[in-house]
Amino acid sequence: MTGEPNPFGEVPPPEPVRVVVADDNPVVRAGLAALLTGRENVEVVAEAADGREAYEATLAHGPDVVLLDVRMPGVDGLAALPHLVPLTAVLMLTYSGESDIVHEALRRGANGYLVHGEFTPDELVTAVRDARRGRPRLTPTAAGALLAQLRAGSAGSAVPVADSGGSWPTEGRTSMENLSQLQPDVAQSVSDRSAYGLSAREAEIMELIASGMTNQQIAATCFISEKTVKNHINRIFAKLHSTSRSEATAKWLGTGRNSAEEGVGRW
Repeated sequence: MTGEPNPFGEVPPPEPVRVVVADDNPVVRAGLAALLTGRENVEVVAEAADGREAYEATLAHGPDVVLLDVRMPGVDGLAALPHLVPLTAVLMLTYSGESDIVHEALRRGANGYLVHGEFTPDELVTAVRDARRGRPRLTPTAAGALLAQLRAGSAGSAVPVADSGGSWPTEGRTSMENLSQLQPDVAQSVSDRSAYGLSAREAEIMELIASGMTNQQIAATCFISEKTVKNHINRIFAKLHSTSRSEATAKWLGTGRNSAEEGVGRW
């Protein structure tokens, strides 16, 4: 076994951690790949510009860890998570530090959440290696955001954070600019939404409708056809007694107002 002494008492070097880097910014992507490739026992096997490419690269290369950005065109990081976590460890690496997004990423199975500017290159490498071992890592903003959710009583289903050795200290947290409006408010309880009787797939699609996605984007995110999306939407509208995306979104989020993206209009 790798890492175990052989009969001559020698310990072979550990197998390299194989990584896929997913970020829509080619400069960031290339920088991360160069940083990791120069480290001992770390190998970047593929790069991806969105969630779909990350999924395809994961199927093709079988990496140990995917470094995944949140905000990407096409299929974003949060939408790709449910498809990636059954295959490998996923470590969010992003500029988005909003508490709702941190909570949702962990709820969907991310092994950790790193906010740019809050870790050194050595800490990034350590986080990647820990992700393969199943040890979560949170940078200060992410840890603080999760703590805020817990204190607000709205993060009951979040993935447990690391023990005292599993995340960096939260002192001196850096305030991060709000760079993402991908996700609707996730604080509403599941029990409230379950009253509508949506299936798991319908609830997933309703979340994407509420985030402002078009039918084409939803189809790409869920890996289904646009015709199937339309069929789901017809059933969703019937169950929510709604005739438009804005009306369905308002009921789903419990806001009583149009929370959908401007210009989406009636389906």
